[in-house]
Amino acid sequence: MRLVFATKDLSLAGRTFEGFPLLIGLDGWPVEPVQTFLWYVLVESGEALSPLTWEAYGRRLFDYFAFLEANDLAWDEQSVAPGLSVLARYRDWSSGELGLDSSTVNKRLALIVRFYRWAKLRGLVSLLPFSEKRVRVAKNLGLLSHTTCSAPESTKPSVMVRERRRLTKFLTKIQAKVCLALNTDPSHKILFHLMLRTGLRSCEARSFPVKYVFNPRLKKGLRQGQMISVALEPKDMYIKFGRPRTIDVPWSLMEAMWSYSLHQREIRKSYGDGNVSALLLTKEGRQYSKDSVVDVMKAYEKKCGFYVRAHMLRHTYGTYTLFALRKSKSFGGDPLLYVRDRMGHSDVQTTMIYLHVMNQLEAQSVLAHEDEIDMMFLAE
Repeated sequence: MRLVFATKDLSLAGRTFEGFPLLIGLDGWPVEPVQTFLWYVLVESGEALSPLTWEAYGRRLFDYFAFLEANDLAWDEQSVAPGLSVLARYRDWSSGELGLDSSTVNKRLALIVRFYRWAKLRGLVSLLPFSEKRVRVAKNLGLLSHTTCSAPESTKPSVMVRERRRLTKFLTKIQAKVCLALNTDPSHKILFHLMLRTGLRSCEARSFPVKYVFNPRLKKGLRQGQMISVALEPKDMYIKFGRPRTIDVPWSLMEAMWSYSLHQREIRKSYGDGNVSALLLTKEGRQYSKDSVVDVMKAYEKKCGFYVRAHMLRHTYGTYTLFALRKSKSFGGDPLLYVRDRMGHSDVQTTMIYLHVMNQLEAQSVLAHEDEIDMMFLAE
């Protein structure tokens, strides 16, 4: 079995389905009924799902069905005893042998559970490979919490694993400087800087358009060393939630991106089809994919000798920017709202995780031997 993603040639009724996930069996045909389910959940149901969600759903279901194929198991196999279903075996393999994080396992299980419920509604299976348990839903009612007798109840598939709250991972100040000083591939360097110094998500950094880049020395109204506001638009790049926002780009980073666009990008562009709007290109002249960004982070990890992942760079930006703004005497706004807006959080509660990080960590981890956090993310 293999997972492929459709090209723009896959079109129906005048609409192209480029990027649609296809699970192809050894016989060369789509694997059923999971392929029909993918069509239902990604297209027919009318949910507003992005191409990145298409890819994520495809990978999650491929992982499950590839596991079944490798172990000679059938997706509709009846379990011999409670807790021994094929889905439970997949869960235990993911959590145990692979050692995946509980939240990752649950994301995969949630989609597979949805698949089985869909299959049962269509009469493809008579029994679900999991039971349902009733749980109380935690709901914050604020000052009126004392007026309710009990929390509302809901059902939860018994196959789900217990999630434990994890400490948000980020780079220390020293680790960040080590990474920034590395002599790496020009595209890798810009990609790393974009995520670490502006808080962009991986999917946003790799789709950051070349049209946003300019020579700051020739821009009227700008002075060397200042932060440069750049407005991000969904029509130009991928932005989570599809909402425009503004990021602040350090002067030196804009200069580096401008230089890259004039030289390295032009060389790489000549190796591709020349029709890529993203700033950063691989050596083959293509836009970076999700997997290629993972490889870039692993290359950094190998050179640095410590754990480095794309999401850590964004968390590093959020943690240190919030800390620096709270310490700054010249900043007149609300640090929390500033970080929320620059990172594109839909709710300030999400931004508050960085407050918790600063409160939970040991002082030397944040202060880096009691030095003031410099403005490495806010100024030059």
